[in-house]
Amino acid sequence: MSRKSKFITSFGILILALLAAFSFFHASPQDKSSKNITVGAVGSDAKAWQYIAKSDAAKKTKLKITVKTFTDGVSLNQATADGTIDVNAFQSYAYYVAYNQTHKSSKLAVLGNTYLEPMGIYSGQYHKLSELPDGATIAIPNDPANTSRALKLLASVNLITLKSGFGSLSGTNEIKDNPHNFKFKEIDSKTGPRVEKDSNIDAVLIGNTTALEAGLNVLKDSLAHEKIDQTTKDNINILATANKNKDNSDYKKLVTLYHDKDVQAYIKKAFDGTKVEVNKPVSYLTN
Repeated sequence: MSRKSKFITSFGILILALLAAFSFFHASPQDKSSKNITVGAVGSDAKAWQYIAKSDAAKKTKLKITVKTFTDGVSLNQATADGTIDVNAFQSYAYYVAYNQTHKSSKLAVLGNTYLEPMGIYSGQYHKLSELPDGATIAIPNDPANTSRALKLLASVNLITLKSGFGSLSGTNEIKDNPHNFKFKEIDSKTGPRVEKDSNIDAVLIGNTTALEAGLNVLKDSLAHEKIDQTTKDNINILATANKNKDNSDYKKLVTLYHDKDVQAYIKKAFDGTKVEVNKPVSYLTN
């Protein structure tokens, strides 16, 4: 091979090597990181997503899912808004709406819905709703979304009636009729199981994530609980992300993963059927 030919060959190899290096170091951040997703969760949702992360369904999508556990929803939503967490799995649609209304500069977006985890009415003293005495003290969560949810549940079992304009963030001032003269005590939702044992409390409304952590099964242990219908659609749980990521195709794959039949079989068994699957389009929540 002539000196000229050797030079051309060596030059060609050098160019190819430089192009390969350029492609490696200058790949778009989206392409490089899109398969790695950090999911933040609270309570029992963390257990579900830890299973999903290791599932065959996740492997087929080639998603690498890391699950981080949080103790409260506000900090998790803030971490999602600032990008520390990619997607979160813990909140109802109503909770999400309340967060966005108070954090207008760092709004979140809905990727899809997952389940209805019924809120229940529990009592350490009574076995039937009909046993609740007039003037009973009923404990309800103190955050707006769950305060409204609790009052709607009490109305659905005909213990109170609500004003016509009652909304997803309404409170006790929007009660129309309270025929049994119930007294309402607002509490931190996480303290519900402990409050149930308080002799000064006749009944307490507890969300199912908190109930499960305390060994309570809403389908078996509550005096009454939410059903799936149009009145409870605000209580359907969602997957949320920062608003700027609402169209991220990899993040949307998490919705499909959640509804995989094998994943659902695990969730039904692990949580005694209390995470009732809701597989509907996002528009169902807003219509």
